[in-house]
Amino acid sequence: MRSSEKAVIKNFAIGLPEKMTYENGKEMETAIRKQQAQTVLLTKDGFQGDGVADLKHHGGPERAVCIYSYEHYAYWKNQFKVQLPPAAFGENLTVTNMLERDVCIGDIFQVGEAIIQVTQGRVPCNTIDRRLDMKPLLKEMVKTGFTGYLCRVLEEGIVRADSSIRLVAKSPQQVSVLYANEINFHRPRDINGIVKVLEVEEIAAEWRQFLTKRLTKLTSGS
Repeated sequence: MRSSEKAVIKNFAIGLPEKMTYENGKEMETAIRKQQAQTVLLTKDGFQGDGVADLKHHGGPERAVCIYSYEHYAYWKNQFKVQLPPAAFGENLTVTNMLERDVCIGDIFQVGEAIIQVTQGRVPCNTIDRRLDMKPLLKEMVKTGFTGYLCRVLEEGIVRADSSIRLVAKSPQQVSVLYANEINFHRPRDINGIVKVLEVEEIAAEWRQFLTKRLTKLTSGS
């Protein structure tokens, strides 16, 4: 987020797991189809009334809030010639002026009364393709790095649809979400890049674990 630009919440959404039907009548439990919200308490575990179906890959204190850039909606609309619904990617907050290239792992933001910190880039899953029926959207999200990102909650508080969102503190390491995505998805053998990402103390424990494991394999020659 650049200092001259003001972030704005364009959409605020929450939702609980429900059955979703996708190609050829198949069904799955998912909370990706979130609905617009007005006033919600944000706790350390996420927004009240929000949830996930796959507890292994989603949710938890380090993935309590999902943010996606509003600017990407125009990009995907142009790429796929479709009009996306609000919260199309299952995000809680759709925001302007908070692109992956500008937001860093460890950055701290105030949103409404709450304080949140970026922990990792989002790792998109095939639920997005199943919901939107826009294959190969998932592959394109990985290719571009336009994945959105996840946050932990440092201070709980009320968030409203018209709440302001502002940068409180930048991470001193300045490792952007986009850079971390690039290392993770496209440069898995970049030792220096992995080390740089791991230098961010605030990175999600899961990312630290798998990147450390990857680094150990690379440096041990196994």
